[in-house]
Parts: sequence; C-alpha cells; structure tokens
Amino acid sequence: MAVEQALFLDSAIRDWVLIPILVVMILVGVLRHNVISLLNSAPKSLSPPALREQRVMARAGALRQNYFQLPPTSFAARKAFLTEALSNGSYLQPKDKEEKEGPKNPFEPAGGMDTMMDGMKKQMVMMIPQTVIMGWINFFFSGFVLLKLPFPLTVRFKVMLQRDIQSPDLDVTWVSALSWYFLTLFGLSAVYKLVLGDDNAADGTRDMAAMGAGAASMQAMNPAAPGQAPDFEKLHLAERDNLELAGLEDSSVRWIGDGIEDRVLALYS
Repeated sequence: MAVEQALFLDSAIRDWVLIPILVVMILVGVLRHNVISLLNSAPKSLSPPALREQRVMARAGALRQNYFQLPPTSFAARKAFLTEALSNGSYLQPKDKEEKEGPKNPFEPAGGMDTMMDGMKKQMVMMIPQTVIMGWINFFFSGFVLLKLPFPLTVRFKVMLQRDIQSPDLDVTWVSALSWYFLTLFGLSAVYKLVLGDDNAADGTRDMAAMGAGAASMQAMNPAAPGQAPDFEKLHLAERDNLELAGLEDSSVRWIGDGIEDRVLALYS
C-alpha cells in the first residue's frame, strides 16, 4: 500500500511566488495584445478585380464543402457555372505591363517587405517576454514547490510538472515553479478571451501554432520566392479540379432534404 506524502508549504510561497507568476503572466499577455494592436498596420484596400479573383475561390470552396445542403439540380447548376468560370479565367484581373515583364523585387515595400517586417515584429513581441519571464523564474524561484494538483497522475507527467526539482521520490502531483509557468502559459487562453475577447493577440501558444500553419499555407499558395504574388491562374485551375470531384468522392452522402417528408411524418406519428 502506497504511503501518501505529506508536505507542508509555507503560505509565503503562495503569496510571493505562485500568485505573482500568475499575475505577471496575465499582465504580460494584456501588454502583448496592446503592443501587437499598435504594430498592426492598416489593411491595404484591394481593387474590385483583385477582390473578385480571391472571393471566387472562397465561393467554390464553400460549394465543395456544403454541396449536400443544396438540391441536386441547384448544386449541378452552381457547379457547372463555377467550373466554367474558373476554366476560362472570367474572374481573373487583367495583368498590367509590370507583371507581364516579370516579378517584382520582393525586397521592395510594394513587393511584400512591409508584410515580412510586420511578421518579424510580432514574433519578437511574442518571444522576448516569454524568454524574460522564464529567465526570471529560473533565477529567483528554481526548485520551489508551489502546489499540489487535486487529481492523480501517472509517472509520465513527472518530467512536465517537476522540471527543476531533483527529487525522484516526490509525488507526481506536486508542481514546481517552472512547470507552473508552462501550465499558465497553456491555460490562460480562456482568461484572455474573457478579458480581451475572442480575437485577441495575448495567447502566445496560438501565435506559435499560427506561425507554423501560416508558413505552410503560404508555401502551398505561393511556392515561388517570398514576397511575390500568388499565381491565381494556377490556383483557379486547381480549384476547378477540386470542384469537379465534389459529390463524387463519397456516394453515401446525399442531399439533406432527401426524404424529408417521410422523416417528419415518422418523427411525429
């Protein structure tokens, strides 16, 4: 039978270590949100032709994902129209002389340098505070045991919850100061949403995920050199091919209103 470990923590650890780390993490998140809001440049307005060639892809994607919401005849008509429009380039904006001569210099402001600099500034605002806070905790609170979790855990969580405690016999449910930092880093998203709203820039973990997903999506959309505009002619043709396969991949998916009369009568009979 396992013997329960009884540790008595000083209340000063709660008042001068646990609560200050939590408060600092919340304040740093609010500060990050305000700084990134100041760094955000005003969105550039798109011309109507450029907006049309982008929105038609969103329209085709919405039709691909929600085709079962439409009657088969309506879906076939919309599919035929969009397939024809994406094939003949009806929604492509006319290219000017500079685009016909060759691609723009990616290091010019008009070629995307401003966008690259904005992304680097936001990454620095995300990385610097987290590095400073981690160094502060490592220097002042290394080896502190702050709290005990109210639920049991397996030994696999020991590395995550007791990073700076050199005690292999200590129960897994005890949390160190550095591990408390990581728990608050990954667990304060709900607090930020409550204080700052859903569309906030305080959650650092969301920015980390967005950096990887954004880089992958940009590389998929624009495999050329960074800063160059994507080739919408190739994107339209690719979207046309995907739209042609809509409704054919899964024969078990049918229109949501198919047999609705019989289902309603069976429900209320």
